[in-house]
Amino acid sequence: MPGPHLVAAIDHGTSSTRCLLFGRDGRPVASHRVAQSVHTPRPGWVELDMEEVRRAVDTCVEGALAAAGATAADVAAVGIANQRESAVLWERATGGPVGRSLVWQDTRTEDGVARLVTEGGVDRFRVRTGLPVSTYSTALKLAWLLDAEPGRREAAADGDLLAGTPDAWVLWWLTGGPAGGVHATDPSNASRTLLMDLRELVWDDDLCDLLGVPRGLLPEIHPSSAVLGVATRALAGVPVAGVLGDQQAALLGHGCVEPGSVKNTYGTGAFLLQNTGREPVASRNGLIATVAWQLEEAPPVYALEGSVAVAGSLLDWLCDDLGLAADAAELEALARTVEDTGGVVLVPAFSGLFAPYWRPDARGVIAGLTRHTTRAHLARAAFEACAWQVADVAEALAADTGTPLAELRVDGGLAASALLLQLQADALGVPVAVPAQRELTAAGAAFAAGLAVGFWSGLDEVAALAGATRRVEPRLGERERERGLARWREGVSRSLDWAVSVD
Repeated sequence: MPGPHLVAAIDHGTSSTRCLLFGRDGRPVASHRVAQSVHTPRPGWVELDMEEVRRAVDTCVEGALAAAGATAADVAAVGIANQRESAVLWERATGGPVGRSLVWQDTRTEDGVARLVTEGGVDRFRVRTGLPVSTYSTALKLAWLLDAEPGRREAAADGDLLAGTPDAWVLWWLTGGPAGGVHATDPSNASRTLLMDLRELVWDDDLCDLLGVPRGLLPEIHPSSAVLGVATRALAGVPVAGVLGDQQAALLGHGCVEPGSVKNTYGTGAFLLQNTGREPVASRNGLIATVAWQLEEAPPVYALEGSVAVAGSLLDWLCDDLGLAADAAELEALARTVEDTGGVVLVPAFSGLFAPYWRPDARGVIAGLTRHTTRAHLARAAFEACAWQVADVAEALAADTGTPLAELRVDGGLAASALLLQLQADALGVPVAVPAQRELTAAGAAFAAGLAVGFWSGLDEVAALAGATRRVEPRLGERERERGLARWREGVSRSLDWAVSVD
């Protein structure tokens, strides 16, 4: 096929980085994935080596092109999707990272969060930013990195350092790094830092000063779908035309372009988003108001989000650390050997609880153990925990919007689990819609990039390319569902105040 007929998407996640190539039908034609090491040197500390990530990006791009038998000349544009809230600090002259990045799950800034909450409450910045004060956001992580070693703040003041969320790091290196790399981000990522004015889409100088992040360190904020620069190396000459936080990318990948549409992504965590249209909705129930995306020359689109810290990583923990099964498929088979959890509730508050509770003092608990409890009951309790956490967020979303959930579109690795999808439909009491393809995060990044260069005509075409192939209907009666939800929340109550009382 003559001329560019593909769009590339670089999808940088917590545990891996991938490159996928999409055709005009919105389906992936080739991909390459590289796993990356997640470092946990202390309890609550979660880090990535960004040099490893940089190498992974190059390897993935080269691998995807090779798999498709394609070259840069076949690619119309490239988009970036990334795990959000993480903090990256690097040297302007060399591009070398200044320490490891602090991943979104990292909780080492708890003391700073406690101080800010004591001074002004957990919602003191919510009107300006849409966010509660928590360890989740980027700002305090960047401040911690600047204070971790002598001389870093002086280097920042001298203009020798750059900072940003992982999209900014990937974009900078993709467009040349020290040799003219573009230092930019988009509103979907910037809205997760606790430093951006949610309506004006600019860095808030007062917040930068208060939270200890020099404004000069931060990338410029550009639309999510716009030509930001030109790629180098394997994609030399290809416009870099899309940047989206991974969950906003998945929202676009699902074709959730109309206000009221909802999706949930099961990854390391679980992330439920609803498109709320042209105005941010202030949550009263523990959710986050965020920018969904901004197309070039258009006003921003907003979303309400509920973020669950632990979902897929719970299954990884049971398999890799506790040896309960070899992998998630074997764990699901084990869980299917029992009809229920035998009264066991597993609350995976490894990094505290995110939405809708926002309790950094929570820690994981397994409650309801008896001599009857087996490995199978624990396995099933893990799958149920994923479903009940999403149900908590969905209830908060309905309370904020006044509209009960009618259907949940799903994606992510765990969307391959038939058991989880049935448990999710049962926990929500509404159908779960399974898409025709699972690569929705990468698809959203590709759509953003393709829209910017005219590869796709507009959001209507993007929505038409997305669609569900099947629906999983709930089987649980309402009374049984309410009992299960009450038992889950009793388990949640046992997890609270643990870090305070023990530490």
